[in-house]
Amino acid sequence: MLLQWRVAILQHTQGSSAPSQAPIQFKKGSSLDVQALILNTLEDAKTEQIFSVNLAGKSTLADQMVICSGRSARHVVAIAEHILKALSENGLKKPRIEGINQGDWVLIDQGDVIIHIFRPEVREFYNLEKIWGDNRPEENKVEHRNLNS
Repeated sequence: MLLQWRVAILQHTQGSSAPSQAPIQFKKGSSLDVQALILNTLEDAKTEQIFSVNLAGKSTLADQMVICSGRSARHVVAIAEHILKALSENGLKKPRIEGINQGDWVLIDQGDVIIHIFRPEVREFYNLEKIWGDNRPEENKVEHRNLNS
């Protein structure tokens, strides 16, 4: 599954729409590897409405940003803990974390990848997709929905 995310991310960032059968070589620890790990982990945690945007060369904050939703405050915290465990198990540095005690909006800053995990009502209120979404055609975005269907 992780390889499928890598292929989708790489094809989108390179502007290719046709599937590629050639093996893909990634630099260990690259932002694309970290993003693929995070997206795979989010799928495993039954996360809803995953939205990923490529910020490389467009922002000094990070190379990638992922926005997603949990069904409740408890689910948001569980998703965040699942991501933290996956990052740790893969030997990545401990990220900066905000909001895990409240469970409304958890921000995980892994350096090159920033993850926002929201409760649906909070996500709708802040509407980060509007900032980084269709209103910004110069952004290179990938949208994922209903990954398990």
